[in-house]
Amino acid sequence: MTRRIVTPRRALLAAAASALAAPALAQGQTPPQRPPQRPATTQRPAQGQARPAPPRPQGTPAATPLGPLDTLARHALIVDFDTGATLLEKEADVPMPPASMSKLMTAYVVFEKLRDGRLRMDTELPVSERAWRMGGSKMFVEVGQSVKVEDLLRGVIVQSGNDACIVLAEAISGSEEAFAEMLTARARALGMTQTTLRNSTGWPDPNHRMSCRDLVILAARIITEFPQYYRLYSERSFRFANITQENRNPLLYRNIGADGLKTGHTEESGFGLTASAIQGGRRVILVVNGLPSMRVRAEESERLMGWAFREFENVRLFGAAETVEEVRVYLGDRASVPLVAGRDLVVTVPRGWRSSTRIAVRYASPVKAPVARGTELGRLEVSGRGVPEMSVPLYAGADVPRLGFVPRIGASLRHLVFGT
Repeated sequence: MTRRIVTPRRALLAAAASALAAPALAQGQTPPQRPPQRPATTQRPAQGQARPAPPRPQGTPAATPLGPLDTLARHALIVDFDTGATLLEKEADVPMPPASMSKLMTAYVVFEKLRDGRLRMDTELPVSERAWRMGGSKMFVEVGQSVKVEDLLRGVIVQSGNDACIVLAEAISGSEEAFAEMLTARARALGMTQTTLRNSTGWPDPNHRMSCRDLVILAARIITEFPQYYRLYSERSFRFANITQENRNPLLYRNIGADGLKTGHTEESGFGLTASAIQGGRRVILVVNGLPSMRVRAEESERLMGWAFREFENVRLFGAAETVEEVRVYLGDRASVPLVAGRDLVVTVPRGWRSSTRIAVRYASPVKAPVARGTELGRLEVSGRGVPEMSVPLYAGADVPRLGFVPRIGASLRHLVFGT
């Protein structure tokens, strides 16, 4: 008989309990501006003057595993990079104007062309009159000039240059319109279901839309697939045409481990940021949008990023080849097959809430031989009060051939008589 099983399995729970008990290691339509810096000193109130109250969180709540958390952002999403656990979300799947954050998609396609050999970093691309005339933030290319791909990428990433985007778009697809269609198709292929792009820059358009979740997917792909180019996002300034412009990402200038990605701003979108940071070997990706000013964008992004690192930690439960459970096999040349995760199994849990974590292994038993190594046979599920829910596949850790004809008869009889 095939039945669904939820097993606490002593060895599993002991291993999990042991692990959990241990501490875990837009478009720029404004001229370039220096990201806001923290003041070096704090002015004290005059004697007899009331000390100002500390700022209180404002805005409407975002959902988190720990309960509602107020934020001024209209849209927000925070995800743990290693586990995929959602730590905070607010209107995260609603299409929104991404402004210059959509330049991440332009850069991603250029990275793909570099990987495939269709472009080289030293390839020089011509500047059209349309690119030269483009408004908003610029890297200041000149019409008729030829510019290296490497410089254009820095123009897009560091300077948020609209002109650089158009040079790349026209070189790859012939026109910006055709390039935008390709961007949309490529985004959908990556699972970015709420993305529709009408240009390469994030220039305002009522149909130019992305969601926070799509931006997290894209940021994770860039970090994972193109580490050699991702380092460009951490560069704080770039000089071109005798003009030095600084990176607009405010978190690069704050001591929180930030190493990318992209800001955005239009009148419709407000101020937004897609950012990633690493602390203690753990990476978190954040997207916020709809903030009222550059200052608030910097402060709110830092506050939410700090909250994600402070309130959650990652814990390793099992190694890639460790047996999570043994599943009985029917008519196989061995009685059971091990279930393995296929990769290190890491879970995200709230600090101080580890005792509330619940772990269950779900699978059908017995499985019928033959069983091929790598076949998905079950799932490990993590839940609990304040714990981001997580479900990961478990695979057969070995091949189990089917018994020969005569042994199968004996096994069938034993199953009928004894249920084994």
